[in-house]
Amino acid sequence: MTATATTTANTPAKGRRILLGLTGGIAAYKTASLVRMLVKSGYDVRVVMTMSACRFITPVTMQALSGQTTWTDLWDARIPDNMGHIELSRDRDLIVVAPASANFMAKVVHGQADDLLTTLCLARDCALMIAPAMNRQMWDNAATQRNVAQLRDDGVILAGPAPGDQACGETGMGRMLEPEEIFSEIEAFFQPKALAGKHVLVTAGPTVEAIDPVRTITNSSSGKMGYAVARAAQEAGAKVTLISGPTALATPAGVSRIDVRSAQQMFEAVKNSAADADVFVSVAAVSDYRVENVATQKIKKGNGKAMTLELTENPDILAYVAKMPDGPFCVGFAAETEKLAVNAKEKRARKQIPLLAANLAQHAIGSDENEIVLYDDAGEHPLGRGSKIEQARKLVGHVAAMLGRGKRAA
Repeated sequence: MTATATTTANTPAKGRRILLGLTGGIAAYKTASLVRMLVKSGYDVRVVMTMSACRFITPVTMQALSGQTTWTDLWDARIPDNMGHIELSRDRDLIVVAPASANFMAKVVHGQADDLLTTLCLARDCALMIAPAMNRQMWDNAATQRNVAQLRDDGVILAGPAPGDQACGETGMGRMLEPEEIFSEIEAFFQPKALAGKHVLVTAGPTVEAIDPVRTITNSSSGKMGYAVARAAQEAGAKVTLISGPTALATPAGVSRIDVRSAQQMFEAVKNSAADADVFVSVAAVSDYRVENVATQKIKKGNGKAMTLELTENPDILAYVAKMPDGPFCVGFAAETEKLAVNAKEKRARKQIPLLAANLAQHAIGSDENEIVLYDDAGEHPLGRGSKIEQARKLVGHVAAMLGRGKRAA
């Protein structure tokens, strides 16, 4: 039986209206790329610049990239009744200020409105997101940190900053996020909060099993799919705990990460967190076996003789969580190389879980794209091929729909 997927995944960008503000800072050059990304993805972008911002990048550049008039003047007569500080934000879904200077942040905290952008922020009906950009000492200054705390208390969304090299030649916290990172923050804002109030526990990446102090057994999992699931769950409003094997991936914003190495360590971390979770998504490629007797010293090469390793089975983490009394809603992952439907259905029945996501490993490992099919009591739900974050958002939407129908077990 094949059923239509219960959700439509990612909210389309079309119809999402952003007022994008720029303040004075060299990071303004990055905002040009951000505008291009947003417009290319279907966002309606209206740009407002402070006079200081115009010293770093021109309004003409922003107008060409956004396809709309760039606004700079509080007293622009083109707006009826000179009410630009009211009219320009009234049809917007979100105001994003990038870069946001220390001066701008201080003005917002204290309700000052002495130019078009600060006045729009004070008179807004929509959410405000800012991407700070400043010298490391300005960021670390006690006054700035007080303002940051107050902005958060006032419900302002802070995207960044990040540590790194700065235009002044110094290195430290205060660098504006890259355009791709700010774009991701904006995308996250617009995701439906279908898991608000839920705690989602996700495992991701490979596990590594020691042979001796320098050799290990592992697999080729990159962790990208698990990290995408963690990000999508956080975007959906959930509290997210990510238990990760060794990867080179950055922790998704707002996600709490626990690093482990072996399958046994991952099992212990899951046991410590699962009782508090509403949803458990087992994406990690957990080693099925570990070496029974790990050598305490490096095993020397033995004159062409074969090495024999005695392996013992690792605990089945997903099966353990699935059998917990009043345990979380369990989602399994299956990376197959053949007979996808047959193997996926068999694994879901064996694990006794309500939902299983399956894919062909040769089409997904190491890639930024995936093609997932969901299996539940209603049948098969192909998600199509797309980026892993798109697939993760569809999965999260499907889980939210099942939770809404009270589905807890297979």
